[in-house]
Amino acid sequence: MRFLEFYNNVLYDEEPVQDVPFPIEKVFFAKGKVITPFDAIEGSVYFINKGIVELSIKSYMTEKIIDFFFENEMVASLTSFLLQSKSDVQVTALLDCELEKVTYGDLMIAYQKDLRINKFGRRIMEGAYIRKSDREKALLTKTAEEIYGGMFEKQPRYISYIPVNKIAKYLGIHPESLSRIRKKLNS
Repeated sequence: MRFLEFYNNVLYDEEPVQDVPFPIEKVFFAKGKVITPFDAIEGSVYFINKGIVELSIKSYMTEKIIDFFFENEMVASLTSFLLQSKSDVQVTALLDCELEKVTYGDLMIAYQKDLRINKFGRRIMEGAYIRKSDREKALLTKTAEEIYGGMFEKQPRYISYIPVNKIAKYLGIHPESLSRIRKKLNS
């Protein structure tokens, strides 16, 4: 899926379009390359054509992984993008990534000209809120084993590409604990 198909899917109740009313630039980031560093102002949102992206935050002692984003999803340091303020998270390519980006300025111009774009933006924000809310609920109500199991259900073909130490950081546990969970689930 490419951005145009994604756009039309988000606006499923509208007539499909052949082109979006803002420029899209294809960009590539090598594995390990920082897309948006801490303290930078997020200037773009990205649609993932290929690859996996991680979102991390600084903790008082270490870095913690907030979430992983996969093909056919949008990613950005969202608070920074919306407020045009310094990012408190870092966006990093976990694998080689092919992304399509839309700049903040281009999106704001399109918002002023096209009600459809406003609807698209609203639906993207609603999806981001639900994703964040579901993640918070899972952290408060589920065990690390249940969350890990859910990762396999949602993204089974990608899970093997994420290093164990990163999954452990995402779950908020030590890699040794994750090894025990994996062993239990595989038996």
